Amino acid sequence: MQSKLNLDQSLIEKARNSARQIAEDTQFFIDKHTTVAVERTVARLLEIDDVDEIDTPLPNVVVDNIKEGGGLGLGTSYWMGNAMIHTGKNPQEIAQMVSTGEIDLTKVPVADYTKIQEKVTVLAKKMVERIRKNREQRDEFLNTLGEGPRPYLYVIVATGNIYEDVLQAQAAAKQGADIIAVIRTTGQSLLDYVPYGPTTEGFGGTYATQENFRIMRKALDEVGNEVGRYIRLCNYCSGLCMPEIAAMGAMERLDVMLNDALYGILFRDINIQRTLVDQYFSRIINGFTGVIINTGEDNYLTTSDAVEEAHTVLASQFINEQFALKAGLPEEQMGLGHAFEMTPDLKNGFLLELAQAQMAREIFPNAPLKYMPPTKYMTGNIYKGHIQDALFNMVAIMTNQSLQLLGMLTEAIHTPLLQDRALSIENAKYVFNNARDISSEIEFKKDGIIQKRAQEVLANAADMLEQIENEGLFETIAQGKFAGVKRAMDGGKGLEGVTLKQEKYFNPFIELMLGGAR
Repeated sequence: MQSKLNLDQSLIEKARNSARQIAEDTQFFIDKHTTVAVERTVARLLEIDDVDEIDTPLPNVVVDNIKEGGGLGLGTSYWMGNAMIHTGKNPQEIAQMVSTGEIDLTKVPVADYTKIQEKVTVLAKKMVERIRKNREQRDEFLNTLGEGPRPYLYVIVATGNIYEDVLQAQAAAKQGADIIAVIRTTGQSLLDYVPYGPTTEGFGGTYATQENFRIMRKALDEVGNEVGRYIRLCNYCSGLCMPEIAAMGAMERLDVMLNDALYGILFRDINIQRTLVDQYFSRIINGFTGVIINTGEDNYLTTSDAVEEAHTVLASQFINEQFALKAGLPEEQMGLGHAFEMTPDLKNGFLLELAQAQMAREIFPNAPLKYMPPTKYMTGNIYKGHIQDALFNMVAIMTNQSLQLLGMLTEAIHTPLLQDRALSIENAKYVFNNARDISSEIEFKKDGIIQKRAQEVLANAADMLEQIENEGLFETIAQGKFAGVKRAMDGGKGLEGVTLKQEKYFNPFIELMLGGAR
């Protein structure tokens, strides 16, 4: 891609090298640790499901039993494989025995280590093949039904009731939406378990459960066949159950997942150590599954100024890119986030927004960038809001964005109604159609406002990344250099769920999904 912004390629490479070193330093820590969420994910991938008599999910029951016995450092695979050899039962049956007190996993006589590995690997390969077939089924839908053009029209449903969500999602697809994101109920990211079954009550969203995923996937496949294009499903694998939800999404063929440890650290006060370890396994799963992840850099601009702190967004994008590559997730699945969040009172704000969107596209040419709408300065004036959204849509088509989360004219008033969403889709379709090829028709003035703005943001981001490389990611977050929010390495929620791996720890899914099995 020829740069319209006259960006310094050596500076881009310098920033990328710093981000690569930051990721490698952090990966050293990640590789030495596991968490209760990682181990519950292994349990789910071994097809442990359901709840006990007091509605505790069986993956939690199993991992809590292992943790209480001091065996978490060896991992769920180790103890489950050992119990399978001892009892002759499958993981689901063993989980039920744990829930009734019939068996204590860490007190079962230990079998030969090689036999334990072999026993679990057989089941792991079966699950990996199931997930591979889901990916193949998505590809088949895309080849036969096709899909809408980019930028994909990305809308949200958030009623709290999965069955009402289905009605709204199908209506949105018929109106032209390409991606349906089911917003997760407020506070679920802080639950250290995944609720079970279909749900009909939620606040500001609907619980992310495997059954809800299954219900919505079926509904979108039905409407996709009706409208003649594949409709992608998005949910949130973030928070304290990040890898578990990634696994559930893999099993139920979700297509897009919000997935960003930095977001959880800064905006949900989740412990740094916990969520970075969780993120690694979740991204391995998403990478293997063909899921497009969405990162949360756009949120930085809700707590800090979008003009002054734009470089922090770019710096985080560079870091997220490297973390994703470490997990085997290709550039084509990195929905790096950014946002149209400058105050509308700013002189030439549109030019500055255009500069940053074009900058992101040029620096990450293969990434399906996720562009977020104006929210911070939406006032409830629906007429002005609709114009702000139109300008946002115009920037997107001028800079070849990929995933366009549509703005709502009623932002700051209420959760969108069906008609609000219809108007937003109509707005985007109008702008995108009327300016479909504008990006190939325009150039930017040499040393003009747009070029200088992008060059300034890149230079600041490169400097910031060099500083992070010298100080370390943990220390940078502790100093509050992202989004103006300070988080300590030993603070936040979930630290008690982190443990060092022991010598015989093993997780077959990492090797199967990250290695040659792809």
